[in-house]
Amino acid sequence: MKFDTPATTNPIDQLKVIGKPTDRIDGPHKTTGTARYAYEHHEEVPNAVYGHVIGAAIAKGRIASIDLSAAKAAPGVLGIVTAENAGKLGKGEFNTAKLLGGPAIDHYHQAIALVVAQTFEQAVAAAQLVRVKYERSEGKFDLAAVKDTGVKPKPGLGGASDTAVGDFAGAFAAAPMQFDATYTTPDQSHAMIEPHASIAKWEGDKLTVWTSNQMIAWSVGDLAKTLGIPKENVRLISPYIGGGFGGKLFLRADALLAALGARAVRRPVKVALHRPLVTNNTTHRPATIQRIRFGATKDGKLTAIGHESWSGDLPEGAPETAVGQTRLLYAGANRMTAMRLAVLDLPEGNAMRAPGEAPGLMALEIAMDEMAEKLGLDPIKFRILNDTQVDPEKPERPFSQRNLTECLRTGAEKFGWKQRNPKPAQTRDGRWMIGTGVAAAFRNSLSMKSAARVRLDNRGMVTVETDMTDIGTGSYTIIAQTAAEMMGVPLAQVVVKLGDSQFPVSCGSGGQWGAHNSTGGVFAACTKLREAVAKKLGLDAKTAVFADGHVSAGGRSVPLGQAAGPAGLVAEDAIEYGDLDKKSQLSTFGAHFVEVGVNAATGETRIRRMLAVCAAGRILNPKSARSQVIGAMTMGAGAALMEELAVDKRAGFFVNHDLAGYEVPVHADIPHQEVIFLDETDPMSSPMKAKGVGELGICGVAAAVANAIYHATGARVRDYPITLDKLLGHLPPVA
Repeated sequence: MKFDTPATTNPIDQLKVIGKPTDRIDGPHKTTGTARYAYEHHEEVPNAVYGHVIGAAIAKGRIASIDLSAAKAAPGVLGIVTAENAGKLGKGEFNTAKLLGGPAIDHYHQAIALVVAQTFEQAVAAAQLVRVKYERSEGKFDLAAVKDTGVKPKPGLGGASDTAVGDFAGAFAAAPMQFDATYTTPDQSHAMIEPHASIAKWEGDKLTVWTSNQMIAWSVGDLAKTLGIPKENVRLISPYIGGGFGGKLFLRADALLAALGARAVRRPVKVALHRPLVTNNTTHRPATIQRIRFGATKDGKLTAIGHESWSGDLPEGAPETAVGQTRLLYAGANRMTAMRLAVLDLPEGNAMRAPGEAPGLMALEIAMDEMAEKLGLDPIKFRILNDTQVDPEKPERPFSQRNLTECLRTGAEKFGWKQRNPKPAQTRDGRWMIGTGVAAAFRNSLSMKSAARVRLDNRGMVTVETDMTDIGTGSYTIIAQTAAEMMGVPLAQVVVKLGDSQFPVSCGSGGQWGAHNSTGGVFAACTKLREAVAKKLGLDAKTAVFADGHVSAGGRSVPLGQAAGPAGLVAEDAIEYGDLDKKSQLSTFGAHFVEVGVNAATGETRIRRMLAVCAAGRILNPKSARSQVIGAMTMGAGAALMEELAVDKRAGFFVNHDLAGYEVPVHADIPHQEVIFLDETDPMSSPMKAKGVGELGICGVAAAVANAIYHATGARVRDYPITLDKLLGHLPPVA
């Protein structure tokens, strides 16, 4: 089904099931432990053995020698895979050959061997007996030190590396009001509950892998290319995922090494990455250095906007696209954005929840507050004054929907913004200095092809099959809601099967694109199934009504099960968008409000209130959508106050590579959070008129916290996270 113009009639608009706050249908499985994650498929693979990954002990250099003799002789050991005996590995789409290092070492904890044994304990014990001698090379581990070596990266998912409209330099120089500041964001870890894990089994030349992966089709292709086998011979199964946040978008070492290990020992092999390997072996959010410049008239209209960002990655890597939101968020005739990428010999930097916008807004939305203060304007008024309804870089392209102003005004009213004293460091609650902050939220909505297959049986049961994944986001439920709405059956009559490469290829989970695209694919398949039902009964599909388990038209009403007949009916289709993104700019918007207390004696920061207002098209399931936003708000709070991968700049690795050293928010850190969804539908986004909220909820949160801390204390911190050591010495005297 091609979707490039809104339909005049749409069964989804009935809103009998869609749009209702529905409990997650996978909830009982998760709460009772019957939802099986990647490492838990014991029934399908009863005779699996265990693999333990050895990571490189240096960050850059080469393996001079590797002695496996003692490990091979250890109890229970079945085999050891290294680069020497693994065979030639293909590069894959995402440079997957480097998932197994040797003799060259590209980064610390790059996998260099897999020890396979009868038990997990035997594999771990034998791994300690592997003796590796290294030749260490000098590496680059400090972004600030290599910043000036950064080069213009190739165009990628974030678009062109540089953009320019008008004359930024001239407009900035001529502006009566100027602002110029630099901000830094640190490396961050995904820290999901379920680590990367896989079980691999060969049957002849066919490979099945149970794994924890967000994008099934991507990884099927990469695993096949890496192993040099036909894609048709690879099956990936990933029905439940215990968190991903972008860290499981790509094929990682656990899946590849499980496949190599299983081939070597001719037994199914289980591999799970322990927490230090999740941090140093897989991907992370890379650090940034960002410079933001504004020029404005004295009444607050932006005339010049400049945003430059520097980040680092391994050779052939990609930048953190931190300037993306600046290209679209505020009006201004003269504009410039630029990204520069330096080579760092740290573990791979890549997508983490709201890549680009999350760190980009951490800088941009502090800068907006700083400029507003310089102008003597309320920060909300300043943002509204510079709102736009068209793409500022391409004025001929309007936004399909843009309700940023309404988000800000709605949030201000709900949060009690009018009662705020605009002067910093004026409000006390005992020894706590109280402050409030705001930030705009922005995240693009991407249109991606997505397919599904729908079956109707003689009981009237509807079964949906698609390789879409559920990373804890509620995919099972919104897909079931879509099928129930389209086919006119109760939710209990829908069965959803996800995460299997034998199912039609979906958009996958990531980039906030999953909800509206995957349900759009189900919409397309159900539309085809409705046509098949109507045709079989001799009814007009355009006028047929599907409701209460029946199909009705022309005075006839037939139960769906009867229409399906003994053989049942099957339909498969995909949603495709043509040049939709060229006609209008699809984006989501929001506003975050935060109140903090900062201890006047210690600098300790406590978040007291949080509010998010979101404009993200139709909300398919308000209950699961709220869960997505409050989870994202929590991650944003962590980014503001505590999350930082500490780099050992001598040895080139992340020191705090476990959940004891890498701090994330806990219950005591987060107060009650409130979420408001604007009543919005976007007919240009998809047949579902939805756009997604999973990443919008993190965008801007850290800046709202930072702005609240400044309002509480008068101390402006531009380097995240805002830990108490950065506040001490800048606080007002304790009364």
